[in-house]
Amino acid sequence: MLYPELFKSLEAARWNMEKDIPWDDFDAALITDEQLQTIKMNAITEWSALPATEMFLRDNRDDSDFSAFMSIWFYEEQKHALVLMEYLRRFAPQYVPTEEELHRVRFEFDPAPALETLMLHFCGEIRLTHWYKAAAQWHTEPVIKAIYETLSKDEARHAGIYLKYMRRAIDRIGDQARLAFAKIGVLMANTKTAKALHPTNLHVNKDMYPQDSVQSHLPDPGWLERWLDTQIHFDSIWEGKVVNGILRNLSTLLDTPIRTAKDLSRYRKEMSTQARDGQLAPS
Repeated sequence: MLYPELFKSLEAARWNMEKDIPWDDFDAALITDEQLQTIKMNAITEWSALPATEMFLRDNRDDSDFSAFMSIWFYEEQKHALVLMEYLRRFAPQYVPTEEELHRVRFEFDPAPALETLMLHFCGEIRLTHWYKAAAQWHTEPVIKAIYETLSKDEARHAGIYLKYMRRAIDRIGDQARLAFAKIGVLMANTKTAKALHPTNLHVNKDMYPQDSVQSHLPDPGWLERWLDTQIHFDSIWEGKVVNGILRNLSTLLDTPIRTAKDLSRYRKEMSTQARDGQLAPS
């Protein structure tokens, strides 16, 4: 089982909201209403770890090890929402999300293949790591800069843990897992379309379409694209860091050279052909 050691490693890295956030460094002259609004939207987005956890537990009922890890992931992601709301409560209480606004992002996600979902969230954590690094650079107020830097480190750790569960899946079921990871990787490493591809911005409930993404339930549904394009300026350089992170980790995970999105697409096609011909190896 991975959970016991993961618990120890994450417990050792855990930050304290009162002691490790430099609240006393707040400078009201360095924060704007525009930035406060983005913090509110981000807090609500982080709150959506609640329905995501419900999805993970439902779709991984046969995997108690991974489900136990969800106790940590859920705690830390909800802590992200809480620290952003605490910032607003202390310094701009008019922007604190209401309970109704938070509850709106809690809706049921359609069942999905567990391996594909695992890979999707691995990529999402890499993306969040860099989104939050960019957000820390965009902000000028020192407390919120420190918060985003802290959150970025958490998301990087989460990506590393999802990767461990992906490695375990390959050890257990072999090429079926490799194909699932490659299929999602091709989508998430497409630099032409991937910038806003994150689990909170994907359609997850066909009966609610088109209002079936987390972002569509925010008070400002267009916030994410505007935040990326015109506020934190998540440009091609930043996107390249995301894609490189995905490809580099997949190259190691799949034990094959993957330097570009084309390499990954080629690998996926080869695996798909083997699957169609019944040639996938079990391990």
